[in-house]
Amino acid sequence: MDDTSFPVAGVVIAVVSSFINGSTFVLQKKGILRARKSGYNVITGGTYLADCVWWCGTLAMIVGQIGNFLAYNVAPAVVVTPLGALGVLFGAILASWLLQEDLNLIGKLGCALCCCGSVVLIIHSPKSENVTSRAELEERLMAPVFLVYISLVVLLLIILIGWLSPVHGKSNIMVYVGICSLLGSFTVPSSKGLGLAAQEAFGGTPTSDSGALYLFLGLLGILVVSILIQFTFINKALESFSSNMFEAIYYVTFTSCVILASAVLFREWTALGIVDCLGILCGFITVSVGVALLRISQEAKLAWSQTKAKED
Repeated sequence: MDDTSFPVAGVVIAVVSSFINGSTFVLQKKGILRARKSGYNVITGGTYLADCVWWCGTLAMIVGQIGNFLAYNVAPAVVVTPLGALGVLFGAILASWLLQEDLNLIGKLGCALCCCGSVVLIIHSPKSENVTSRAELEERLMAPVFLVYISLVVLLLIILIGWLSPVHGKSNIMVYVGICSLLGSFTVPSSKGLGLAAQEAFGGTPTSDSGALYLFLGLLGILVVSILIQFTFINKALESFSSNMFEAIYYVTFTSCVILASAVLFREWTALGIVDCLGILCGFITVSVGVALLRISQEAKLAWSQTKAKED
């Protein structure tokens, strides 16, 4: 297979994975609602774990993540990541059918702005430099700028998980979104690095050594832990917020964190031109307005529900 076929394969895998990923939050939310309707208490017992629909959503998430892993290793992230917008739109359609979670006009506009702004961000983001050896990857991972960035991400995660999540998690969607999105700083670079480390660790070449195996196992451990933490807080978010709103905001923030982590790891900021800087600024403003509209839509819906409850 020649090099020109790789992007095509990556795009096909990414599109299929996007539709699968778009169904995960909806199916998991449906399972949680079915458990509540059956008399289970998700706060004290977490018994949605016994619901088959919830497990379908979980299996779809696993398959979708495997698809993302394959796509990131056969095509550039700048091509694969924007296709996630298809999953957001598909999830919104599926949620309106299975969950009756119809966004109002403001919510629909916010969702559209989030998707469009994210695509603009990715189009104008700097392209990843090719890392072709384990030594080069290790050198990038140990760069002072990247270590400082990762330290800040870990500090923010500690604050969000240890302090803000127990107090504000169920009232502010951005707490759970922030946790899951910041973990993208680990998942995507780990996915890219695993493919490179595996080639040297299991390629059977004379240059294979224990260092490549240790790097592979380290990246695999980081990937598994970050995915498990994301999985936990995604379900916490779905217990308290609508699936289509969470998915739209999560896609925006996750994409932004991935772009930032890649720029720091691969030192991509040096390749930015004026046009790209303006494009990134416009994309950021667009997604910010989109997130603000989704928040306004959520608060309006909550206020309407409270007013209706008082009247009843």
